[in-house]
Amino acid sequence: MDFIRILSSGRYGNTSMSTEARRAGAQAHVAVGRPDIALWRGKPARPGQALIPACMAVSAPIAIPIPIAIRLRFLALVVAFFLVLASGLAHAAVPEPPSARVLHVEIPVQETTLDPAALQDLYSAQLASNLFEGLLTYDYLARPAKLVPLLAERMPTVSADGLTWLFHLRHGVYFAADPALGSAKREVHAADFIFTLSRLMDPALHSPYAFLLEGKIVGLDALAARAAKLGQPFDYQARIPGMEALDPFTLRVRLNKPDPNFGHALAQPNLGVMAAEVVRFYGDQIGAHPVGTGPYVLTRWVRGSALTLDANPNYRLRLWEFEPGALDAVAQKAAREMHGKRIPAIPRIEVRVIEEPQSAWLAFQRGELDVLFLNNKIAPVVLRDGVLLPELQQRGIQHEQTTDPEILYSVINDSAPMLGGTDRAHIALRRAILMVQDDQEFIRVIRKGQALHLPYPIPLGVVGEDRHYRSMLEYDPDAANALLDAFGFRPGADGYRRQPDGGPLTVNYWRRNEGETREYEELAKRGLDRIHIRFEGHAVPFSDLLKAQRNCQVPMALASWAADYPDGDDFMQLFYGPNTHSNNVGCFQNAEWDALYQRSATLDAGPERDALYHRMARLLEVDGVVKVSHSRLRHMVMQPRVLGFHKTALVAITEWPFLDLQ
Repeated sequence: MDFIRILSSGRYGNTSMSTEARRAGAQAHVAVGRPDIALWRGKPARPGQALIPACMAVSAPIAIPIPIAIRLRFLALVVAFFLVLASGLAHAAVPEPPSARVLHVEIPVQETTLDPAALQDLYSAQLASNLFEGLLTYDYLARPAKLVPLLAERMPTVSADGLTWLFHLRHGVYFAADPALGSAKREVHAADFIFTLSRLMDPALHSPYAFLLEGKIVGLDALAARAAKLGQPFDYQARIPGMEALDPFTLRVRLNKPDPNFGHALAQPNLGVMAAEVVRFYGDQIGAHPVGTGPYVLTRWVRGSALTLDANPNYRLRLWEFEPGALDAVAQKAAREMHGKRIPAIPRIEVRVIEEPQSAWLAFQRGELDVLFLNNKIAPVVLRDGVLLPELQQRGIQHEQTTDPEILYSVINDSAPMLGGTDRAHIALRRAILMVQDDQEFIRVIRKGQALHLPYPIPLGVVGEDRHYRSMLEYDPDAANALLDAFGFRPGADGYRRQPDGGPLTVNYWRRNEGETREYEELAKRGLDRIHIRFEGHAVPFSDLLKAQRNCQVPMALASWAADYPDGDDFMQLFYGPNTHSNNVGCFQNAEWDALYQRSATLDAGPERDALYHRMARLLEVDGVVKVSHSRLRHMVMQPRVLGFHKTALVAITEWPFLDLQ
């Protein structure tokens, strides 16, 4: 159990170092290569920062055998921890005075890169959304999500046939100062967007988000294919018929076919504008040197531990002028607190990587974090029926609940050894494996009830959703066993089933080696035990898991996807054959499914497209490759001093630039 493992590690006490400080002290300290950025070193906790009340501390040892003394001390620590966490909230130490005008936040997973084109995980994208900007973005308060201009002066003019998009850029937008740009301020021009869009398709980058532009812009795919075929560098100087800078502030884009979601593609963090000279200057180290136009700049980076973002001195005048919905009380409160203020209002953001949810919650309790996403282990402790405990309300703690526009799904690689194949027997095998993945148990045991069982590939709040869909792979161990018996997967002498030809049968389940994913593995194994299939777990760092999935090396895993844009296409592309080696982590290949997807991509949202989506969802189940499980409830808590908070409609974009502190 995580609580016991953490307490027994000796991390808690007056003189212990925090997890983040220990990690920082053991790593090289990176200052992102700039001479004006001082190196940072982790420091031990200050005296008086005990995480348990002093009244619960064990006093001087008494004359009893050492093993018993150790056990009693350990038991006292466990009891003390739960008293603080659950019933002792009112007795927790008074929060320390927060640093003036500094927002303190956390992310639960280590960042991977800050190169927009190379982004592949949610938390790195959240960081990048503060450093880079694209042509379009989403209105902070609008629900459902609404596209608005960002570096475009106004929304694009689109021709009647949907093929030509004309953008007028804002004047006076400058890149952040950086040695790569020299001493003069560098203004953003239309040519920078041509470079940025082209770079996403550069085959040398293998961008996981190339799908945003693949097949869309006239001439861009051909240029990328030529570079890949010849093994030559992408020719950024070549003329691309589909992208033209009519003047420094006017960009014309021509599409191969109408694409209703092209505007959403341009709003993604992956297409934050970059300067070609910066990319050339830093080369393959560009991911450690983010130079964008965003409201913040990176000034300190201790990899996997902490980052500091400071307000961008080159940022243009931008005012908080979002309009709240008439029935959205949270948005109305945010507007009252923030309307007319300059963006960003907070001069500095301190970001900590805190992988253990208990540690994050205790840091929030001590006033060391201003905003926190309540992990499913913590939410049931501090909420009753979805409402904050009275003692937290009395302290002025703020709370907002939303349902994440995401799906979590079990995925099986239909080409994996022992599991792959299009024959009826192996299709039956995969279906049986998915039929013993108990979604309700997962929600109850791991999510602690903080999730909604939604078996459709498109989540709530996203265009194309179907909350009434029923899966053909719902939990049914008896039916799964009968299916395996019918197709000749018989138990051997050891009690485990074997292949119909007598060969071995093992499910190799991959997960990242951090957080609660060990529990994912335990539940998956429990399901396979019910159908007598041998199980092997394989835990690797998150970055290694992503790489292995792109290389089609993962037989089975639990995957997740949060909406990049609020349309069903963003989720259906996860299973499109050509997206193998990027977002199609199960490497699913089905010509019928691909044809349906291609047709759906040309349609506006509506009944015709919805009918195609239903056929596609059912095909995933028929082939036994995907079982969609649930979407998480997101509980955010904020300190009393935080102003303007409203959870963004899309989780890859943070609220940080739109907040202020009392």
